[in-house]
Amino acid sequence: MRYRTLGGLRVSAIGLGAMPLSIEGRPDEARALATVHAALDAGVTLLDTADSYHLPGDGPGHNELLVARALAAYGGDTTDVLVATKGGRGRPADDSWTVTGDPRHLKAAAEGSLKRLGVDAIGLYQLHKPDPAVPFEESVGALRELLDEGKIRLAGVSNTDVTQIRAARAILGDRLVSVQNRYSPAVLDSEAELRLCAELGLAFLPWSPLGGLSRSSLDGPSRLEGAAGGGLETFHAVARERGVSPQQVCLAWLLARSPTVIPIPGASRPETIRDSAGAAELVLSPAETARLDAAVDARRG
Repeated sequence: MRYRTLGGLRVSAIGLGAMPLSIEGRPDEARALATVHAALDAGVTLLDTADSYHLPGDGPGHNELLVARALAAYGGDTTDVLVATKGGRGRPADDSWTVTGDPRHLKAAAEGSLKRLGVDAIGLYQLHKPDPAVPFEESVGALRELLDEGKIRLAGVSNTDVTQIRAARAILGDRLVSVQNRYSPAVLDSEAELRLCAELGLAFLPWSPLGGLSRSSLDGPSRLEGAAGGGLETFHAVARERGVSPQQVCLAWLLARSPTVIPIPGASRPETIRDSAGAAELVLSPAETARLDAAVDARRG
């Protein structure tokens, strides 16, 4: 496992997005715990969760409780594991995703996350998404209060643009340590945000980093999403040449984008997270990186 820096902490270059363990299609408890344990065995030390990762209409925190149980049941050392959670979204019974950035809600949500995770302070607490009905500065102000109260150690924002990241930085200073946006070879909307994070030294955590590449089984061939994969065939070609999965190539390409990038691929099976974690050891050559960059640029038009 290679490592990167997040808020002065040393974390694995590949994290685990724990969301698939608690939403629709989630595995049973035994497999879910085995998936987290496989991640830890592979050297993953960044676990990303949220209070809203649960089935529609259920109460908050299924995923946080699961992560807490997995850590408690793990036989190895978890001292260096950073659990990152998020607040500000909900999943009512109608299967929608709500956004609530009211400071009182965010502070109450953080209190709930603290109890479910069973910790004295949350390692990394992230505003899940800006609420258009609440001034962004007020939502981020709640994170500042939580930091001042010692209830969270580090703060991050998610699904934000350049202007919002700069605003959060102005409010939180160097206690803002991360930005979590959707980013993958198929979804490049956050290119400017990635560059800003590199400039400011903020960890950039791509969610859904394998977008455009889908794998129903490690025992079978990967398939490409969209017409002819939308130009992502090159990832498969490099994978065949290297004898690895296209997903590993994709994650290695993301790591090559910036030294502040820490992808958090989701997983619901031990085999999947073990494969993803292996991407940390896959260093692409300059020629391979150029080929992949060209393919992505061509897709982007």
